[in-house]
Amino acid sequence: MRRRDFITLVGGTAAWPLAARAQQGAIPIVGFMHILSPETVPDFVPAFRQGLKEQGFIEGQNLVVKYRWAHGDYNRLPELTAELIRQEVAVLAATGGQPSPQVAMAATQTIPIVFTTNGDPVAEGLVASLNRPGGNATGVTIFGPAAVTKRFQFLHELIPQAVSVAYLMNRNNPNADLELSAAQEATHSLGMDIHVFHASNESDLDAVFAAMAQQQVGALVGASDTFLFGRRDQIVSLATHYRIPAIYYLREFARAGGLMAYGNRLADAYRLVGMYVGRVLKGEKPADLPVLQATTFEFVINLKTAMALNITVPNSLQLLADEMIE
Repeated sequence: MRRRDFITLVGGTAAWPLAARAQQGAIPIVGFMHILSPETVPDFVPAFRQGLKEQGFIEGQNLVVKYRWAHGDYNRLPELTAELIRQEVAVLAATGGQPSPQVAMAATQTIPIVFTTNGDPVAEGLVASLNRPGGNATGVTIFGPAAVTKRFQFLHELIPQAVSVAYLMNRNNPNADLELSAAQEATHSLGMDIHVFHASNESDLDAVFAAMAQQQVGALVGASDTFLFGRRDQIVSLATHYRIPAIYYLREFARAGGLMAYGNRLADAYRLVGMYVGRVLKGEKPADLPVLQATTFEFVINLKTAMALNITVPNSLQLLADEMIE
């Protein structure tokens, strides 16, 4: 059981094209940049638009949004940010996690920024505090080491015989050590041995999974990381090839064929970003808008993958699942 550009008509008269109206300042322009590509994250822009709509802003009617995508090439972010700044955007949505917010903040200290991050914004230097950001930036974080512990618990309940567990992380992620510490504590309490594997580029992944198979790990937990998220199809395919049962941090992994996922619902985070952008457009200041901590978690099980791995999912886990993919 599952829980949980065009012309408008105004008074019968055709309005000016949006670009012309925007140049005259009649319509605000919002910049939206993301580390990945729109095909990789198809649910995020609709959720962002929903958040804007809840604040009375509808793209194409009283708002222009300029989208820029890095397609996984982090080195393009400064260029994309500069492009949006030249567009004289009223607000800049720096999304996709690190280093998108950091690049935006390095480029401007005056344009309001609304970010998404999967770390601690205070520790990262993005804001002075969660309640009073204090600068020109605020946003949404999905940071939560407690979720790491929960993933290990779910995995242990599904595969109690797995005493040797792989942990896949990106050493270049500034929050990697915080999650790793939580993973180590979780495995210790569950009586598991943890084997840490690092991947920070596409070529690493094949070698990493071959090493997992050679070491005969019994299961896999994936860290929270934008690079890993962008390569989820490859990761899931490799886990399937080597028959390694795994749990990941976002439902999109389970949709791609991963066995399980537990973490925040990212679409909700992007809706919140849209809402904050709308509030800033209405005159509120990022310095006064508390950083939101996403609190909607979801647990997804892919029963088709479980069957392919000859794993029986106990009723206790099925009852906890928000979604089961069959």
